[in-house]
Amino acid sequence: MNRGNLNTTGDSIPLAERMRPRILEDYLGQTHLVGPDAVLRKAADAGTLPSMILWGPPGVGKTTLARILADKVGLPFHQLSAINSGVKEVREVISRAKSGGMFSGRSILFIDEIHRFSKSQQDSLLGAVEQGWVTLIGATTENPSFEVIPALRSRCQIYVLEHLSLEELETLITQAIENDVMLSTRDITIIEQDALMRASGGDARRMLNVLEMVVQSIPDGPVKVTNQAVKELIGSTAAGYDKGGEAHYDIISAFIKSIRASDPNAAVYYLARMIEGGEDVKFIARRLLISASEDIGNANPTALVLATSTFQAVERIGMPESRILLSQCVVYLASSPKSNASYLAIKNAQTLVQDTGDLAVPLHLRNAPTSLMSKLGYGKGYSYDHDSPTGFSEQECMPVGIEGMQIYNPGDNPREQSMRTHLKSLWKNKYGY
Repeated sequence: MNRGNLNTTGDSIPLAERMRPRILEDYLGQTHLVGPDAVLRKAADAGTLPSMILWGPPGVGKTTLARILADKVGLPFHQLSAINSGVKEVREVISRAKSGGMFSGRSILFIDEIHRFSKSQQDSLLGAVEQGWVTLIGATTENPSFEVIPALRSRCQIYVLEHLSLEELETLITQAIENDVMLSTRDITIIEQDALMRASGGDARRMLNVLEMVVQSIPDGPVKVTNQAVKELIGSTAAGYDKGGEAHYDIISAFIKSIRASDPNAAVYYLARMIEGGEDVKFIARRLLISASEDIGNANPTALVLATSTFQAVERIGMPESRILLSQCVVYLASSPKSNASYLAIKNAQTLVQDTGDLAVPLHLRNAPTSLMSKLGYGKGYSYDHDSPTGFSEQECMPVGIEGMQIYNPGDNPREQSMRTHLKSLWKNKYGY
């Protein structure tokens, strides 16, 4: 994110703002973008910045980097926030940039939280970016693949900013204590830093704000930063989780994949992340229904029964008790044998339909609700399986041209192997069982 800026004074300005750097040499982190010979360093040195989207978690220096890059290339910098700006404000900035009114030549247009712009608002940027009237720098905490329209993405480079490392956060604390105009006047000792780091969640701005809160809580004398001091000031820190954002997709993906990997420990951990983040428990229960069928299927059919019961119970009970029901179901699904044979069966069948088109249903399987259909042979020759002594007629059910094609291949687990044995006893070698 940043290193200290000693020129900023005033205790009314937050520590994170006082520590905001002004040049790349003082910028902390993101060496893959701004380090020696890195892409943005080269672009800034050459004075030819492309339009770009800076994608990364909060507090890693997206806004700071945009300002530094604008200063580095000597272009005017205009900032809009997607929270309180709309198409009108965007067009006003573009008009001024185009006419050279408030700007001289090409300008940087920085839009913070660009993911909050609607499609029409993002559309309003296309012409200006395409014509080169502005160089757009958009900042987002959300995956641009989901939140930025394709036409705008195609006109921008996507650069991913990473969480600051533990070492970088520690460096930032040291710099704040030694260099900040306010903190440097105090006797501050870091006794413990675990709670401070947990409270930050990798967000340098949040970490500096918490550090400042601890210092301000002791008006005079030495300041000893301990885990207890941090906890008393901020209480329990909620896990970083945005139900509509990137964390939502990442954590639910890890959750389902942990169930699929038969790891109940990881699965319950990600369940807790979602619950602590305020996720809708019915959304979690719906995903368990899908997993029970897609990943377990007939290897343990009871899994779908339990998942269905869990969904119904969660609807009736609500939180906080629903967390127990979800945990029980998650552990059961993760501990169950796995099979995706049913999932593959419908996938194979859909591919077959797409490849072969509307093959005619065999006449003997067709319904004959009218006398004309009956005269045309609809239903003729159909064998009612229950009339057979064995309950099996061996009649052909597939359309002409794909007879004997195997679509369902039982999984390699005891229950489905038993199903394979049964199907082979009926169909012999027809379907390759």
